[in-house]
Amino acid sequence: MEEFRSAVGVKGGYRELHRWSVEHPSDFWQAAWDHLGVVGSPGARPIHSTGGHPTDTRFFPDGHLNFAQNLLREADDSPAILYRGEDGWRRDLSRRDLHDLVSRLQQALLGLGVEPGDRVAAWLPNIAETYAVMLASASIGAVFSSTSPDFGTDGVLDRFGQIRPVVLFATDGYHHAGRHHDVTARLTDVAAGLPTLRQVVVIGDHTGEIPAGCVTLEAFLEPHAAEPVRYLDLPFDHPLYVLYSSGTTGKPKCILHRAGGILLKHLVEHRLHCDVRSGDRVFYFTTAGWMMWNWLASGLAAGAALVLYDGSPFHPDGNRLFDLVDDCDVTLFGVSARFIDSVAGAGLRPIQTHDLTSLRTICSTGSPLGPEGFAHVHTDWKADVHLASISGGTDLCGCLVGGQPTGPVHAGQIQGPMLGMDIDVVDEEGCSVEPGTRGELVCRSTFPSMPLGFWDDPDDRRYHAAYFDRFAGLWHQGDFAERTAEGGFMIHGRSDATLNPGGVRIGTAEIYRRVEGLPEISEALVIGQPWKGDTRVVLFVVTAAGTTLDDDLRSRIRSVLRTQASPRHVPSIIIEVPEVPRTRSGKLVELAVRNVVEGLPVTNAEALANPASLDHFRNLPDLSD
Repeated sequence: MEEFRSAVGVKGGYRELHRWSVEHPSDFWQAAWDHLGVVGSPGARPIHSTGGHPTDTRFFPDGHLNFAQNLLREADDSPAILYRGEDGWRRDLSRRDLHDLVSRLQQALLGLGVEPGDRVAAWLPNIAETYAVMLASASIGAVFSSTSPDFGTDGVLDRFGQIRPVVLFATDGYHHAGRHHDVTARLTDVAAGLPTLRQVVVIGDHTGEIPAGCVTLEAFLEPHAAEPVRYLDLPFDHPLYVLYSSGTTGKPKCILHRAGGILLKHLVEHRLHCDVRSGDRVFYFTTAGWMMWNWLASGLAAGAALVLYDGSPFHPDGNRLFDLVDDCDVTLFGVSARFIDSVAGAGLRPIQTHDLTSLRTICSTGSPLGPEGFAHVHTDWKADVHLASISGGTDLCGCLVGGQPTGPVHAGQIQGPMLGMDIDVVDEEGCSVEPGTRGELVCRSTFPSMPLGFWDDPDDRRYHAAYFDRFAGLWHQGDFAERTAEGGFMIHGRSDATLNPGGVRIGTAEIYRRVEGLPEISEALVIGQPWKGDTRVVLFVVTAAGTTLDDDLRSRIRSVLRTQASPRHVPSIIIEVPEVPRTRSGKLVELAVRNVVEGLPVTNAEALANPASLDHFRNLPDLSD
């Protein structure tokens, strides 16, 4: 970060650098291209606006590059991928190994007649082949889309069925929590539901018969020997990925992302904000169905090796990922805030059981990380580490706010806005609010990784409605947030899940932080229920083993919220449930629960990791009139 600031001639520190980046966006993004070594031609114009709407802005409109070429770079013996599976399987690929696998995949795809713009889909675990398929697709201009094998048939078809892929790469099974899950029966149904497929390629151990009409990866590649990968020179805005919204209350939105925008945004986040260097080992706990998979993949462009893990992070116990850090010399360790809280709740102290010398950066995302999480990491994991709470979304496949390694970290806060992102917190009229006042998180500037649009949305009506209709000209992220006096940010939950008792907006994260701090409570979920012309707060809790929700515990929950938050945070009703629903990336789904409580349909329960959990919220007598 300091090298970049010096190179662009900005005096001062990060705040001055950030101010320059949003006040002079053409200069900033051109400098980022040059300084971070993008392979390609930027053209003469870094930014060009073709109309009055933010989506009309074009970055590097004359620029050309190939995403895969920027990630593969040198085909040498340095490590590219280090895979460690829950089942004990280990596999290391050098950059030459990865290049050769991509070469053979590229030839096989071309042999099927795959052309630029065709969709290639992957229903695969977080394994090396998933990255190779993506790179081979990108090398020839095909559009790549992935989801994880724990999705059921309907969940896969709700996603891939919209984009009509021509090739599907699928697994025959996966490991999780000590069990092997065979998915060959589901694969037959998935393939039957995708009539545009020319080929289904199965990747796995093939312990059972593969479905009729499918071929194994080995047979698919057998005719092709490795040769230099050919990189199609493509426009900066050429489509690269289709990512999906969570889809917990309807069919998921298919979000189309541009290759150049993703590459440049991720290089800024990896190289500058996360201080990723050539030769580093970057890990993020993710599946191929979450945007952090795409974010992790771009670590190759920074010269780092990717450390992959597929399976449960708590199998056989909570030390599993810390073992991985020491085994693979991980330098950037990415997990969810929920993982950090779970490690703390389990009483684990990796600082006493693991070396962790290699770790320089820990990233946390998925939900807000409270001050207790910061304290736990620095006390019980490692003291001399940069702990970066980051927040963004699938919508931009990147971050709006996050860490930066040259400034102070304040517990419970995200350090600040990302470079090139003019982040603000505004009131209902779109006016900036003072630090300490809560409001809507917005971005006032355009940025390269804004989506190209939504699939099958030719007039961009749904795209504009999702991000720009609420506040004209501003990107509206949908997070309830506040700016802090130190210049950082706090996220208080999703805007559409905020509570509104007595007309006062309350973020759900404020309640979770206090309630889940009680040792008797392992998880919580809160909704606002319409009640007698107002909104009442309803809290659902999962109690720790050996604990039952009784009147005494209810009283203590209410007391904690009243004294540590405010009287308005105190729930009218507290109900015990055996589990709460989460998406497959671990996020709570308050809206789905609210729909169930109000008797409304949840149209896409397949998006949940535990859809049966919604049954616990149906027809509860305490919530009836």
